[in-house]
Amino acid sequence: MPVAETELRYKDPYQLIVAVILSAQCTDKHVNLITPDFFRCFPDTVSLARANTSDVFELIKTCSYPNNKAKHLIGMAGMLTERYGGLVPSDVDELLKLPGVGRKSANVIAAVVYNKPVMAVDTHVFRVSARLGLTVNSKTTLETERQLVKHIPEDKISIAHHWLILHGRYVCIARKPKCHECGISAYCRFFSGKQDAGS
Repeated sequence: MPVAETELRYKDPYQLIVAVILSAQCTDKHVNLITPDFFRCFPDTVSLARANTSDVFELIKTCSYPNNKAKHLIGMAGMLTERYGGLVPSDVDELLKLPGVGRKSANVIAAVVYNKPVMAVDTHVFRVSARLGLTVNSKTTLETERQLVKHIPEDKISIAHHWLILHGRYVCIARKPKCHECGISAYCRFFSGKQDAGS
């Protein structure tokens, strides 16, 4: 994956945090369809903080969980405006205080915007890292995050997140991984197991 970056379209940290909140249980492709109109209506934290929930809902209703996300987005914008002067913080612990921002989202923002050495673990990263053998017996996303951060060089962590996501999205797909197209199958625990089994 020579171009390893987020597929969410954004112009600044505010736009990315909105897109990341919308992307929970929703594809990046669909979020990218929603955000242009959203940002025309709410170009900054101040305008979003003052928004009515129903207006936000109308713009994001085709997204998963639009009621909750509308409330989270307005709450997030309000907190950014009042507590952080409209700026998106770079610290993961501060990001976690924002409505609608969980650990994965906080790590995405810290890694993408601020190039912090943090690993966001979504379903793709969780699955791919286990299949490849980058993690061992990991039962939770936090355990996966800790194992990956421990073994990946610090200067590669933020880009490794994208490598794993994109590999999981396009090659090492959930139901039928494209092992015959994979450039790293020779190093893969899952592929080795298939070969040993004679498949």
